Amino acid sequence: MYQDHSLKTLGPQAARLVIELHERGKTLFSHADVEEITALQAKSARNFVASLVQRGVASRLKPGLFILVPFELGRERDYLGSPYVVARELAGGGESFVSHASAMDLHRMVTQPQLVVYSTAPRAIRARVVLGTRFRFVRCKPEHLFGVTEHWITKTEKVRVSDLERTIVDGLKQPEYCGGFTEVAKGFGMRRDDIDSGKLVDYALRIGVGAVIRRLGFLLETLAVDTPRDLDRLQEHLTTTYAILDPLLPDEGKYMARWRLRLNVDPDEVASVIRT
Repeated sequence: MYQDHSLKTLGPQAARLVIELHERGKTLFSHADVEEITALQAKSARNFVASLVQRGVASRLKPGLFILVPFELGRERDYLGSPYVVARELAGGGESFVSHASAMDLHRMVTQPQLVVYSTAPRAIRARVVLGTRFRFVRCKPEHLFGVTEHWITKTEKVRVSDLERTIVDGLKQPEYCGGFTEVAKGFGMRRDDIDSGKLVDYALRIGVGAVIRRLGFLLETLAVDTPRDLDRLQEHLTTTYAILDPLLPDEGKYMARWRLRLNVDPDEVASVIRT
């Protein structure tokens, strides 16, 4: 059926809303923002926003959350904007932060496009699919809200993201959210000159997960990071139990007594991936 796309225009009220949102540095907005800027009552504001969506001026991301569609996109009506800014809003802002493979993307630690946007928060948040993009939220303990920095996505929008060291530690804790241990190792290799090994060990010990300590020790030695004191600190916290190197792969391979690991990824393969 033919659709009339000629109605993507702004009347005086819509123009005032768009100008005010831009002056505030906001492209995402809620019904409350519309009520405040236009002085419309709640029901009228909802009807007004519905008309903006219908005309392609704005796109609906979830109930009550919208984004302005750039006019340079022409007739395009479905627009996500930055997925990392959307993830922040889906999580309700606050203490959530971009993490795992998505943090690796922001830190230039990946070479492949990311199909899922990962964020971490201290509460359970259900996964969502918004305009074809999947958002997944990893729950963490409140005491593990550390190692987070801010990253400017645009001139007006910034998000919280795990720093380099926390990104590595999260990847070693949950490789399944980063494409596997080998991808974490590759990311480490890409940014190794900027990573503080002492901070890495601090974070690993603070997280307190045995598999992280084992995998980090193995990774530091595989990359020939010359930090004997850091390796000693990790060794001091080893127990007699073994962990698997990559939980995404079959539980097989040789046992490495030094780091209490079952090497289901060949160390030479890890080293070669890091060098490429």
